[in-house]
Amino acid sequence: MDSTAQLTNWMITEGRRSGDPVKVVSYFCASLIEAGVPLWRVNIGQRFANPLLIAWGVIWTPDGTESYDVTHETMLTDGYVGSSFEYILEHRKPLHKSLRQLDPKTEHSSYIEFAEAGGTDYYATLLYYGDGSLHGCTFATQAPEGFSQRHLELIENALPALSSALEPVTMRKSSKGLLRTYLGDGPSDAVWNGRIKRGERATLDAVVMISDLRGFTALSESAPEEDVFDALSGYFDLVVQSVEENGGDILKFMGDGILSIFAIATEADRPARCREAAQAAQTVLTGLTALNHSRGEAQKPPLDVGIGINLGQVSYGNIGSPGRLDFTVLGGAVNVASRIEGLTKSIGQRVLATSAVASAAPDLFSPCGFHDVRGLARPIELFSLVEREVARDLGFG
Repeated sequence: MDSTAQLTNWMITEGRRSGDPVKVVSYFCASLIEAGVPLWRVNIGQRFANPLLIAWGVIWTPDGTESYDVTHETMLTDGYVGSSFEYILEHRKPLHKSLRQLDPKTEHSSYIEFAEAGGTDYYATLLYYGDGSLHGCTFATQAPEGFSQRHLELIENALPALSSALEPVTMRKSSKGLLRTYLGDGPSDAVWNGRIKRGERATLDAVVMISDLRGFTALSESAPEEDVFDALSGYFDLVVQSVEENGGDILKFMGDGILSIFAIATEADRPARCREAAQAAQTVLTGLTALNHSRGEAQKPPLDVGIGINLGQVSYGNIGSPGRLDFTVLGGAVNVASRIEGLTKSIGQRVLATSAVASAAPDLFSPCGFHDVRGLARPIELFSLVEREVARDLGFG
């Protein structure tokens, strides 16, 4: 069996089954080198559907192989504009370019960088997937003679095999990424593994945190649409990052409200999860100070939030018709968290928690009396978060 046939056989069997893009690209490059192609640097870029990322890829060098992600914002920078990837995807044809005697004033920065590192020749070409999508890959060498026509033919002949191994990886990453973006880590894993079908639900103990943007209705009625979306984006970024950095998971966006949980695996985890939720709430408030500072400089109105935190049992699952499902989170703990969040404004505290949460972190909360909560037979004691002073830390005082 010649090297090309051996490469193809491995890619469509072991490589395709492995689901490991680093392993696949490493084998691909090693096989081409064994066949005589003088590779120095290889970049296999994959485009996929994701609201947060537009592509991912794998870079191979003799020193190692690693994967990377590409955001939508990257596509607007000089790193992509004018690059070989833009060229081949726009013109739908390969690009073969010498890296010798380049003009720094006219050539793309990536070519200059490769040349300065000792690169002599460069080849960019396309990968074709079964769904009709196009993807890019680039090859660079330090060989004095560059790539010969035979080298380029060996690369092109090997690409269909590479596509067969990487296409299912890209499809899985795309599907999992979409689920994770819209459902969060825990629920997305459950849906992916088939554990949550229509009518099924998963139940767990968790600290529930609901945050809501105060004054959003008035803002949406009085401000231009662009300003409303800008405010929402800043607020969502702040809350999501604060929750995830403190070990929580975003389960659902509800208009300008956000439902988060800090899952409790064992009874011993309860105090830690309560503290993490409190720390996440504090991180939101700290970040809001910085956000409002920048909004003030831009002559935009400040934002404020209300946050309710409770502990209890929640259930999540898919409900709807056979052809259309919605992911929903239910449970008494969620209802109470939502209703005490609604009390934050009338009580005059931005973060309120139930005694079940506050008792696990008594140094972080202060009692603020008993209050009626809609849906509960008796008043319950609520606790406010002891907010840290942040002005000095942010350079405002």
